[in-house]
Amino acid sequence: MTTLSKKQIKFLKQVAHHHKPIFQMGKLGLTDVFIEQVDQALEKRELIKFNILQNSEEEIGDATTAIAEAVDAVVVQVIGHTGILYRPSSKPKYQVLSKEVADVK
Repeated sequence: MTTLSKKQIKFLKQVAHHHKPIFQMGKLGLTDVFIEQVDQALEKRELIKFNILQNSEEEIGDATTAIAEAVDAVVVQVIGHTGILYRPSSKPKYQVLSKEVADVK
């Protein structure tokens, strides 16, 4: 995965601020199914937010890093119980956000 500049990360944080979390990790923790769902969502959305519920034994920082490594994504931000991940889509029809990120210099 390519590295992002500070300006690109700041831009992604601004975009993610208006998004709602689309996944919640509960007491089952980090499963292969959860990682697969995140991978599929990143392919279509390029930027996702997820929450870790209070009944989960996972730590948000560790879980976000593990998911990012598993799906080859970049950790944009970890705040509270929420993690934000970014990965450019491999399909041109979904590459809307990645084109905007590339224009940020």
